[in-house]
Amino acid sequence: MRAFLILAASSALAVAASAQSQDRGTRVTIDTGALRGSSTDGVSAFKGIPFAAPPVADLRWRAPQPAAKWSGERDATRYGNDCMQLPFPSDAAPLGTPPAEDCLYANVWKPTATKGKLPVLVWIYGGGFVNGGSSPPTYSGAELAKQGIVFASFNYRLGRFGTFAHPQLTRADADRGLLANYGYMDQLAALRWVRRNIAAFGGDPANVTIIGESAGGMSVHALVTSPLASGLFRKAVIQSGGPSMEPGATLADAEKIGVTFAAAKGIAADDPQALVKLRRLPADQLVDGLNLAAMSPKPGQPRTYSWPIVDGRIAVDLRQAYASGRFNKGPVMLGATSADIGGPSGYMINGARDMAKLFATKGVPTYYYRFSYVATSARTPATQGAGHATDIPFFFDTAAIKYGADTSATDRAAARTASRYLVNFVKSGDPAGAGLPAWPSYSVAKPTMLDLDAAGGAHTVTDTPAP
Repeated sequence: MRAFLILAASSALAVAASAQSQDRGTRVTIDTGALRGSSTDGVSAFKGIPFAAPPVADLRWRAPQPAAKWSGERDATRYGNDCMQLPFPSDAAPLGTPPAEDCLYANVWKPTATKGKLPVLVWIYGGGFVNGGSSPPTYSGAELAKQGIVFASFNYRLGRFGTFAHPQLTRADADRGLLANYGYMDQLAALRWVRRNIAAFGGDPANVTIIGESAGGMSVHALVTSPLASGLFRKAVIQSGGPSMEPGATLADAEKIGVTFAAAKGIAADDPQALVKLRRLPADQLVDGLNLAAMSPKPGQPRTYSWPIVDGRIAVDLRQAYASGRFNKGPVMLGATSADIGGPSGYMINGARDMAKLFATKGVPTYYYRFSYVATSARTPATQGAGHATDIPFFFDTAAIKYGADTSATDRAAARTASRYLVNFVKSGDPAGAGLPAWPSYSVAKPTMLDLDAAGGAHTVTDTPAP
């Protein structure tokens, strides 16, 4: 009887210890309050965490303001809304939530049994600065967290919510010169949130890597060169984010566009209540049909939307910053897909090549790649190579989520290879590792590129520009 009681007590203690361990893995406290996440397959996820106040009403077109603190335990098991936009019907990563103006939320995945400080990867989505969000299933960080890192993502304002200027906003100057680039301000606010809070999730705030694709990659260029991003990250990954090295739009340019848009809504430039009226416009009227399919004005019509501008504080002139060496010189991993926008001699592929050369000449450890693999179920006789953004499910090891029952063994192998390179880079600044084909750093004298090849493997080649 005594032995039985001892056994029962031991079992109860084991169950209690297991429950406490699980509890520690799914409950954290950050600077604004306590969170309760969820745990599956050894990974804990925390979603929909406010990193700034909702940018609504009088906070529309303001720098992100501090998130309010809460009492009790906040449910962090579901994504917050993606930022306001008109979804793009053929988006390769459809949103998982309905868009809304209240959207400044972050998400974190970590190994449930975290020990010590783990390297951190922070994802910045693409979508032309008018579409995108952190909720698409292929952007989940769960599979990368299984490899021993902490993965964070967040939303940033898009379209006319993310970039907007008007003379009355400039005169009001509520944020002391921080104007127009509200989406970039959100990115900076999210990175500051990571620096303050990621240790609560087991992450190392001194070992943060940022990664972005397309507009997200362009955002990485902006952050790498932004004086306001100093100290917020160490390493950078740029996927199909060939930067614009042309002089960028200015605040004056964006103000003219803002006045034109306001006039189209019946709000005159000299109306003393113009800013009040603009902030009262319903969110869908501010979107006004803008998305990736409708970014450029029709012939004869004025432009009513501005991309991010060069303001000299948040976003600087990239040409000058890179030429002068005024940028974050941490290790960089960058590349494009084999059939990226513009083809072999197009903007994305040439942009990645040019930036690999530039980084290398500035003494930056540079790892340059080309992603050539096409998922088995996506291959057709007309396939010319890997299209824009098709590399993301492989680097994130979410190909099985993207392709479901059609996922092949080769797809899974290609995802394991790509994701291991990425995780190695996040951990050490060098993507090479045991069991992987070698990936030497790039130099102008020896322009070596890793080809994540069409067969699902990887090998190094000499990068040769298209004729």
